[in-house]
Parts: sequence; structure tokens; C-alpha cells
Amino acid sequence: MLEIPWNFAAIPQYFLRFFPAALMTLQITTLGIGIGLFLGFLAGLMRISTYKILNIPSYFYIWIIRGTPLLLQLFIIYYGLAVVVNIPRFPAAVLALGIHNGAYIAEIFRGAIQSIDRGQKEAALSLGMTEWQTMYRVVLPQAFKRAIPPLGNQFIIALKDSSLASTIAVKELLLRTRQVGSSQFMMMEMLIIAATYYLILTSVLTLITTRIEKNLSISDRRN
Repeated sequence: MLEIPWNFAAIPQYFLRFFPAALMTLQITTLGIGIGLFLGFLAGLMRISTYKILNIPSYFYIWIIRGTPLLLQLFIIYYGLAVVVNIPRFPAAVLALGIHNGAYIAEIFRGAIQSIDRGQKEAALSLGMTEWQTMYRVVLPQAFKRAIPPLGNQFIIALKDSSLASTIAVKELLLRTRQVGSSQFMMMEMLIIAATYYLILTSVLTLITTRIEKNLSISDRRN
């Protein structure tokens, strides 16, 4: 008879011990997404600008960040910048995640803004609105609604990418998994616990974005 080498009965015993690490993962993700949204919205607006002084820096930011791995960016911030400024582990992880996601979010916003029918912009301008009033009152509200689905996907990617913080010893889920799995000789069991936490967190994010989408579509039908 084949003997299973794993002690799955230990999973309930260790499950709650991973809760602080799961909270750390959630903190890194939330703060990283917040920074990413700010940078992404700003870079997205700069990207569609007709002024080269705004357009070019945004283009290079998106090109460099999307063309290099997040892990490399994290190492540059934590190890590479150490000669100039010493950034602690947690802020370095949050900053790297925010900068990385900002480039992808910028493209999401850019695509959403450019998808709005040009006729609506021209109609608003013909009514006497300025360029900024048209953007603020007509374009952006619709663009935000269209950006929700891809933003939700990007947030889930950010949550999973936060596991790279373990490479600089931030006490999040993956680091906790490796530490407990190695010390207790139960790596598979601990990996299952980590996977369960990630599935719970990604499912909650999916539910939130789905609910936002439904609420926005209901408000559109009422209008």
C-alpha cells in the first residue's frame, strides 16, 4: 500500500498561524495598489497629452517598467538605492509594487479614456466647456466605468505579485510558508495553507470588483 508522505491533518493546526502573514500580504497589496492608482492615473493623463514635456516622460516610465521584471525593480529599490538612501523592507516592497502596477494601470486608463467616442468630446466643447471641463465632466466618469474590469484583474495580479516581497525578507505569506515548512519539514502542507489564503484574498477582490461593476451598470440603466 502506498503511504502518503504528507501530514494533511496538520493543516487546520497551522492555518491560523498564517493569519498575520496574510494581513501583511494584504497591507502590501493595498498600499501598492493605492500608489499604483495614483501614478497610473497621472501617467495615463500625461500619456494622452499633446504636450511632449508631459507625454515623453510618461512614455519612458511605462516602457521601462513594463519592459523589466518586478523582481528586478524591487532589488533596485531595496539593494541598488541602498548606497544613496536606505529604504526599509516593507516600504521598499510597497514602493516597487506601486511603481510596477502604476505603469500597467496607466495603460488601462489611457485605453479607457481613448475609447470614449470623440463626438461626445466635440459636443461638450461646442457647448462652451473647456478641455479640462470636458475631461472631468464627460470623459473621465465614463472612462472610470470602462476601466473597472481590467483594474480588477490588475489588482489580483498585484496581490499575487506581492509574494515577491519574500525575497527581501518581508514577513508575508510566502516567507512564512518557507520558514514554517522548512522548520517543521512540512513544505507541501504549508504551501497548501498559503494557496488557500491567496485563493480567499483573490476571491474577495473578484467579488468586490464584480459588485462595483453591477452597481455601475444599474446606475447607468436608471439614468
